[in-house]
Amino acid sequence: MSMNKWAIFAGGVLFGTAGIRLLLSKDARKAYTHVTAAALRAQDCVMDTASLLREGAEDIYEDAKQLNAARAAAEGAAVIEDTV
Repeated sequence: MSMNKWAIFAGGVLFGTAGIRLLLSKDARKAYTHVTAAALRAQDCVMDTASLLREGAEDIYEDAKQLNAARAAAEGAAVIEDTV
């Protein structure tokens, strides 16, 4: 390997070591904590919205079942009237 490649390798190792120290610092830990807290708040918001959507969909489903049952009863009554 040429001297240039060794210098690039050594620089990468040095940069990586400094990066690890930076990532493990107290300030970085605080930032990770705030980001994680924000993600948890976002998750709660999404789950609340999903619950509301699910409840609305269940209501629509039940209404549709009742509508179909009433329609089937009306069609059944019409068939009986036609045969009489």
